[in-house]
Formats: sequence, C-alpha cells, structure tokens
Amino acid sequence: MIVFPAIDLKQGQVVRLAEGDMDRATVYGDDPAAQAILFAEAGAEHLHVVDLDGSFAGSAQNREAVEAIVAAFPGYVQLGGGIRTRADVEGWFDAGVARIVIGTAALKDPDFVKEMAKDFVGGIVVAVDARDGMVATDGWAEVSDVRIEDMARRFEDAGVASLLFTDIGRDGMLKGCNIDATVELAQRTDLPVIASGGVKGLDDIHILSMQSHIGIEGVITGRALYDGRLDLTAALAMAARA
Repeated sequence: MIVFPAIDLKQGQVVRLAEGDMDRATVYGDDPAAQAILFAEAGAEHLHVVDLDGSFAGSAQNREAVEAIVAAFPGYVQLGGGIRTRADVEGWFDAGVARIVIGTAALKDPDFVKEMAKDFVGGIVVAVDARDGMVATDGWAEVSDVRIEDMARRFEDAGVASLLFTDIGRDGMLKGCNIDATVELAQRTDLPVIASGGVKGLDDIHILSMQSHIGIEGVITGRALYDGRLDLTAALAMAARA
C-alpha cells in the first residue's frame, strides 16, 4: 500500500484545511519544495499535492510552487486542484507530474475525464469527495445529489488509474480515516481506491493496509504528519508489509 504525504498549497504556502474550509487553514511552511525534500528523506516515493486556490478558481494558481516540488522530489508527484481542461492535463504531464487528480470535472464532464484516461493511460485519478455520502465539487463548496458509489461506477471501464475517496467531514480533523466507507467503496467498485481524510496515526495505516487485498491502493496523510502524530518512516514501513 502506498502512503502519500500531502502538500496542500494556498498562496504558495504549505497549509492544511479543516473540513475543506479555506478560512480554517493552518500554515506549516512557506517552502513547498523543502517540505517535499523532507518527505523524500523520510523514505516517501510518492507525493500528493493539491492546488487549493486552483480548486476554487478552476485553474492553476500555484504553478510555481508545484513546479518547484516536481523539480525537488525524486519520486512520483500526484497533483489535483483546478484541472479541468485538456490543456491543463497536458501541461502538468509535460511539467513532470506523474498522475493527475480530477474531481469537479469528473462529475460535471465525465466524457472529458474518460477521454483523458484513454489518452493518458494510468495517469488519471478520479477524486470522489463526499459529504454525508454525496459527491462534493468546486473545492468542496458545492454538494451534488450524486452518491459516491454511483460516481465511482461511471468510470470503472474508462481506464482511470484509481479513485481517491475523501470524507470531507474528517479531512484535517484528526478524527481517524472513515475506514468503513473506504472499504465499502472498494468492495463496490473494480477500481483501486486511495483513502483520504482524517488519518490520525499508525492505527489507520495498519487497518487500511490490512485491506489492501480488496483494492485499497494507498492512503493520503497530511495534518497528522505535520503535527507530529504520525511518523512517516514508520507509516511507510507498516504499509510496505501489506
């Protein structure tokens, strides 16, 4: 199972939000590339990066910071936030990003996502962000009437690499990952699932890794790392045993 340390970007700074609220951001640093290097030194081979400003604006807002991260990090960078056009996708792949995460466009323009998944095999991840079981979009500012499992099934035969499932109500809150909902989603779809939102410690990593056989591909963790509640090297070692 892959452990993805998260670097969320707001106005060029490394931050974590509480429940996806931009007004509840905690700043953890002003050098995203340096943070990426620290994660690499702890053993991380994958990073999950989010352009938070881009999620709300609908276009890249932290390009310089993302490019600095890609240049500094020796592993694979997975990027989401405001990626809604072919030009966006192609531009980020050209910049060295390994996988693109698409959320809002996946709900509003599924044909676009299917086209990108076909053209960039293994490079597109669909974000299924949920609030009370319903898909949220536009930086989690809007909640749709589409259930998460219905959203997931739309892309089963599209060639997307995986689904990224986030329980918004737990994100950045250190309440523990919504393991039950993550496992249920993995059981209901043929696509690999990446867990996100609320990871608080090694217990979450251990329980999720024990479910890797049903399709839990990885887990994203942010605040627990920054607050010192989760040791990245220990998390990576535990996940590697799955």
